[in-house]
Amino acid sequence: MPFSLWQPAAAASSPSARPALDIRQQFRAMSDQAMDWGQAHWLQIVIAAGMAVAVYLLLNLLRGWGVVLCRRGHGSANWFGIVGQAISKTGQFFILTTAARLVVGYATPPPFLNALVMGLFTIAAVFQGAVWLREIVFGVIEHRTQSRSPGDPADGQALVSALSVIRLLISIVLFAVASVVVLGNLGINVTGLVAGLGVGGIAIGLAAQGIFADLFAALAILIDRPFGIGDSIFYDKGSGSGTVESIGLKSTRIRAGSGEQRVIANKNLLNFEILNTTRRTLNTFKFEFVLDHATSPDLIPQLPAILREAVESEGFVLKHGGLNGFSATGLSYDVEFASTERDFPADARDKVAAAVLRRLREHEISFAYPTQINLVVDKSKPEARIPLRQHVLAE
Repeated sequence: MPFSLWQPAAAASSPSARPALDIRQQFRAMSDQAMDWGQAHWLQIVIAAGMAVAVYLLLNLLRGWGVVLCRRGHGSANWFGIVGQAISKTGQFFILTTAARLVVGYATPPPFLNALVMGLFTIAAVFQGAVWLREIVFGVIEHRTQSRSPGDPADGQALVSALSVIRLLISIVLFAVASVVVLGNLGINVTGLVAGLGVGGIAIGLAAQGIFADLFAALAILIDRPFGIGDSIFYDKGSGSGTVESIGLKSTRIRAGSGEQRVIANKNLLNFEILNTTRRTLNTFKFEFVLDHATSPDLIPQLPAILREAVESEGFVLKHGGLNGFSATGLSYDVEFASTERDFPADARDKVAAAVLRRLREHEISFAYPTQINLVVDKSKPEARIPLRQHVLAE
């Protein structure tokens, strides 16, 4: 409810019967009321003052407990730190007005003093609530970023820059709302102000929507961690690839394998499906080859075991090794194997290929080669008169 700090000592019998008191007369009337109140309720005032001091000390004790929680949680590393950081930001003005608000009713103050205490407490409470909410939001954001990449200094500067801008935007929004709430409680008509702020906010949002979209996309990258600086990624359905060099507030810079640097807007980059090859848990590779049709049928059931032995002898895991089917030139086979770590050593494929080739030669198994048969017919011989198809079948 709106409140007024200026209440005359005695109301006139009719608003038009006497002119309104000027400011000096109002202060004089309030001073007389305060003196009369002090003389009539001095004992209650002393008790209320003592209670206010006790409440003030208790609230400061709670504030100190918040500092302890913040140290226990190591800043914003966990929820103890987030709550402690918010409590530690409690201001002394809020503590004083809260203590006065809790005990003012016991001393039966005059209306103007009660209205003054209520007004100061409302202002302090609204802005203190904005500070608490701001610290909790900041703490949650920092907690998310730290939990995603603890001790990663590579993109720390980008994270600090993004968080600084986000802090500023959140602070402006929260304190703007708090100011409107305070003005409304002071009895000021804020309808026009709210409408103006709404129109101005829409205009600014439309003018800078691209910048804000990339800014929040940068924050999403830094919090969600789809990739980090130094990661090798594929994007845009594999048509683009490279190593991430930096993550800025507007764009991300990627060094392509051919050497050029690609600058991509953060919003556009997040619209792609991103394949992060640096964070894969293992890597796979597949050889395909064709064996001769002359391969002994007795060896075909043994080939999966032979291929497994060749792959595992080099310290890798066989995913599939065996016959795929018949082809025009021979028996189609493949060997698919996986690394035991995130990636293969540089010579892994060479070693596995050599091991497979060695095992095949030990069993006298040869690869198939593309062949072409040319049939030559001698027309001087009687059998040359036989149609070509019959001649081949006869042979």
